[in-house]
Parts: sequence; C-alpha cells; structure tokens
Amino acid sequence: MKKKEFIVIGENVHTTRVVLRSGKLVTTTPGGEEAVRYTTAAGETRYLIIPEDLKKRQDYEEGRVKHVLIAVRAAMAGDEEGAQYLRSLIEKQVRAGADFLDVNVDEISVRLSEQIAAMRWLVGFVEAIAPIPLSVDSSNLDIIRAGLEACRGKAGRPLLNSACLERIDALDTAVERKLPVIVTAAGESGMPQNAAERVANASRMVDAALSKGIALEDLFLDVLVFPISVDSQYGNQCLDAIRELRQKYGGAIHITGGISNVSFGLPCRKLINEVFLNLAVEAGADSGIVDPVANDLNKVFTADKQSQPYQLAQDMLLGRDRNCKSFLRAYRLGAL
Repeated sequence: MKKKEFIVIGENVHTTRVVLRSGKLVTTTPGGEEAVRYTTAAGETRYLIIPEDLKKRQDYEEGRVKHVLIAVRAAMAGDEEGAQYLRSLIEKQVRAGADFLDVNVDEISVRLSEQIAAMRWLVGFVEAIAPIPLSVDSSNLDIIRAGLEACRGKAGRPLLNSACLERIDALDTAVERKLPVIVTAAGESGMPQNAAERVANASRMVDAALSKGIALEDLFLDVLVFPISVDSQYGNQCLDAIRELRQKYGGAIHITGGISNVSFGLPCRKLINEVFLNLAVEAGADSGIVDPVANDLNKVFTADKQSQPYQLAQDMLLGRDRNCKSFLRAYRLGAL
C-alpha cells in the first residue's frame, strides 16, 4: 500500500448506523409520511421514507432509525430513493477524503443467506460509484468472503475487516487474495480488559499474519475503542496500547480503531471524537474508522487545544474526570 500520513476508513455505509427519531433528520414529508431528510452531494433536499414494517422493530420503538438499513433494503428492491440515499452517503465520504469505504450488512436480516445476498449486492453497488477501495466488514467470515468474491477491485485492493484470535482463519482468506487486513485486539473468547491484553492479543495476530507471509504494511491493528462513559480508564487503555504497539512494530504497520465508539452515550459526540482522534494520532495511530464528513480532519488536526471544550473533553478521555462529571456539568451549563 502507498504510505499515507493518515488513512481514513469511512464508516457510514453500515446497516448498524442510526439517526434519532427525536433528532433533526427525522421529519415528515410534504405528503405526511415519516422520513429521514437528507441532502444530496449536489445540494438537493430529499426524503427516505421509513417503512411501516420497520416501525414495529425494537430499535424504532426505542427512538432509533436504522437509515442505512432502510436504504439498502429499498435499493435492493429497485427503489430509486434508496439508491440515491446510498449514493449520497458514498459521494460525500469520498469528497471528504475517505481512503476506504467500510461496508457492512449484518443488520439487514438474521438469515445468513439474506445477509450474503445483501453484501454481494452492496459491494457491486458501491464499487460502481466509488473511486476508492472497499473495506468489507462483518462479524461473520462467510459474509466477508461473499463480499470479497463480489469485489472487482477496480479502485484497488479491498480491505478485509476483520481477523481476530476467535476467527484467525480470516488471515488465510487475506493470504489467498493478497489483501490488506484489519486484525483486532479481541481475545479468543472475549474483549481485552486492559492495555496489556490488547497488546498481547494484537501481537499474537501480527505474529500469525507474518508467519503466513502477510507484510507489516498490509496489517491494520484495531486496538478496540470502548465508551469512556462506561469506564474512565478506557481511553488510557486504548492509548497506552497504541503507544506500545507502535514502539514494538515501528512505522510500517498501521494502527487504527473505531474512533466514534469512545463517545457512545454522551452528548457532544463530535467534540469527543475529534479530541480522541488527536490523542490517538499523538500516541501513534495512523488510521481511523471514522466519518470524514462529520469530522473534517483538516479542522480536527488544527483544533485549538487550549480551548475550554477541548480541555474538558481531553481530561475526560484521559481519565482525569471521574464519571465524566465535569464534562457533563459543563454541557448542562452550555459551556461546550
């Protein structure tokens, strides 16, 4: 792979993505139907109708609308609005500087056959539009393989997302197809509990990949980012693992992670994500699974680090704000 200062794996073509029913994007069309309002890359306002059958799902009843899932289902059925919605997501991420587009269909159905069919369809749809390669992502290796089989690789080699100790045979798929691969710090039977476990698990994956002939520059280490709202030390655990892995493997390997996970359950998520992205890069990360539309990297990396909002978010992410109390107090007072 061509070395780049920071590699963006765009996260939005993903059926787990939600918008809030109470948020500004869910509205009523001029015809009176509940819909997700969106703007195309050309600036046109359009509406993605929320189908009635999805309103019976638990996520909808709890206030969440899985907008990408709606669009994929609609587009696969031949609906132009669904296709236009996906096209808009893709074009905006490309314009914002994504280097890969992460595609995931796990939420489309509970049936494996339908998930595989959706992945094949989505890969073909995205590749026809995007001038950048895909990151084929799933919790099921059969779905990943189906997506990779559907890839023509016109814009470059796709990225396999992901391999871990629990499914180490994903490395064999990467070897067979000569692909770069995301390897995670997950254990054989659960998530890491601290920085040391992250490093140990990731190191075992790197050793296994190298033994199979995968080059260091084709490896992306996902150190696993967890919500800071759950444990005030999750940020430090992740950052410490990044530092140690960078020192251990040098500059050739890539270090990445799902940056937006850190802010789950908190207000001002954009601010938190951007501060954590800076901290991760300072620690040694050179990649991120991020939304480049919501997080303009030119602004992220030139942020005023002395501002009060930045300092409050940084203190929280570095474990200096127990239970996020100071950050949440500032939010309630309007200081953010």
